[in-house]
Amino acid sequence: MVKLTVDAKNSKASNIATNNAEANHNSNSGNAQHIEQSHLMTVYLAYAEAAARQHYLTIQVSQGTTLYEALAQAGWLTQFAELATWCKQVADMTTPTARRWHVGVYAQKQPLNYILQPFDRVEVYRSLSADPMSQRKNKSRG
Repeated sequence: MVKLTVDAKNSKASNIATNNAEANHNSNSGNAQHIEQSHLMTVYLAYAEAAARQHYLTIQVSQGTTLYEALAQAGWLTQFAELATWCKQVADMTTPTARRWHVGVYAQKQPLNYILQPFDRVEVYRSLSADPMSQRKNKSRG
């Protein structure tokens, strides 16, 4: 805390004190902004909507952000209605099920309440039109 006194004879000193107080305030607000920015982290989002239509996005999120919150912040829940519908259906599930799960981090299926870490790659998986094993068998026969 800086205490300023106004004196006509000593106006130069009060100006110096005022300037120092302003500099300290500006320095503190800069520190607050730096601290606020240090609570942000970068995460990557990837969605292969179709084989020919892929979406990639890099966003800044607050520490403690869940996978679901990152999808919402990116705007993907409004952009992709199918994804939003699926999220509503599985919102209460804490353990991903093999066939029904459409999101993960670095190819590991994760629940929507998964807390993201810096530089995580959130992946949205599309439903497969056919079982890959069946497709391989059909190719080998034909």
